[in-house]
Formats: sequence, structure tokens, C-alpha cells
Amino acid sequence: MDIDDVKAELGILMTRMQNEPADRHELYLMIMEKLNEMRAFGMPVPEDLVKLEAALEAEFAQDLRDASAGGGHGSGN
Repeated sequence: MDIDDVKAELGILMTRMQNEPADRHELYLMIMEKLNEMRAFGMPVPEDLVKLEAALEAEFAQDLRDASAGGGHGSGN
């Protein structure tokens, strides 16, 4: 696996994330997968992408906590 190929794929994912905000979770998973591939091959992982991964993970975790605190979806009490 070539580091330039991985960087190019990550760049494409970042562009898609900016252009398709409705698919943020899917793109987060794709970024996470690519970063994990880089880690598995012992490649250097860009710090800015690590920070982005952590920020998105925290955002999605907060969304889950908010949904749980709100009682989920329903027709009322």
C-alpha cells in the first residue's frame, strides 16, 4: 500500500464529507477504516486526521447520549 494512494483517498473522503453532510457517519467510518489501515501497515498517520476522527467520534457519541436521554422516538407519554 502506497502512502500517496492513502492520502489521495483520504482527500477524496474529506471533500465528500464537506459536500455531503448527510453522510457524515458513513464518511467517518470510511476515514476510520483508512486510518486503521495506515496504522496496521505502520504508516505515519496525519495528526489532523486523527483529531478529526476523535472530534467526529465525540460528536456521534454525544448524539447517542442525547437520543438516550430524550427517551428515543415515540408518540408521547
